[in-house]
Amino acid sequence: MGYTKESLKIVFFGTPDFAVESLDRLVSGGYNIVGVVTMPDKAAGRGHKMFQSPVKEYALAHNLKLMQPANLKDPEFVEELRSLNADLQIVIAFRMMPEVVWNMPPLGTFNLHASLLPKYRGAAPINWAVMNGDKETGVTTFFLKHEIDTGDIIQQEKIEIAETDNVGVVHDRLMTLGAGMVVETVDAIIAGTVKPIPQEDLLNKDEEPTPAPKIFKETCEIDFKRTAREVYNHIRGLSPYPAAWTTIKDANAAEFALKIYETELPSEKVVGEPGAVVATKDTLTFACADGSIEVKSIQLAGKKRMTTAEFLRGFKL
Repeated sequence: MGYTKESLKIVFFGTPDFAVESLDRLVSGGYNIVGVVTMPDKAAGRGHKMFQSPVKEYALAHNLKLMQPANLKDPEFVEELRSLNADLQIVIAFRMMPEVVWNMPPLGTFNLHASLLPKYRGAAPINWAVMNGDKETGVTTFFLKHEIDTGDIIQQEKIEIAETDNVGVVHDRLMTLGAGMVVETVDAIIAGTVKPIPQEDLLNKDEEPTPAPKIFKETCEIDFKRTAREVYNHIRGLSPYPAAWTTIKDANAAEFALKIYETELPSEKVVGEPGAVVATKDTLTFACADGSIEVKSIQLAGKKRMTTAEFLRGFKL
């Protein structure tokens, strides 16, 4: 059967802003989105106000059919999904999908992943690429199969990571690049020109796929026993979210958690035990294994983000 972008029925799965960019590109491009699936609303913040995902907000604003199953194996949801008779499903920044869902449409289900698979399989590919000091990353579309992020590759595109880029900058560039690739992938599927490549074909001999596990609070703690370059990369790979952190003591020896968003590698190295702090009137420097990093912007627990100079005006070390 020949398809056009108007006749090809697509169900879109996604949650955050990263997914909205692609959904908007499809909707504004005239593609036939017959349903949108996102996470259920959840309580967030101090007031436990119910939070709607960015994908839900977009779907409601554009009168798209919306589904928010708590359980993707729920027979009612599976039946509702099946009733849409989708030809193709697209998944972006969602969650693990059961086979009964991803194997449903005749043209399959493809995922947009923010790495050059098989590098950085997992939940946090952008963070880990920057944290590890990689010089490049990219986006990949691939068909879903049983094991997460292992399916055959449809398309890939690279970008360079500058030494000063933080994860927020790289995220936004990949979000835009990925949205274009999603449309290109749909067009290739419609045209019947897709030739999927097994991920194993992209690995060198004895090379293993790289994991990109979920980021936890303990992942974000800064280890000053590492080199200054490694600490610098760790911080920018977590900035602005969820943010790297350490602890610092005030003049009364009370300990406070401190999020660090921005640092630079100073030309003059501070020598001292890793983690030792040197402060002037408006600079804050931490010793590392082989040198030091100078902190440029930070946030004390319960306070707003500020420059180091602003912080030191109100905090006595």
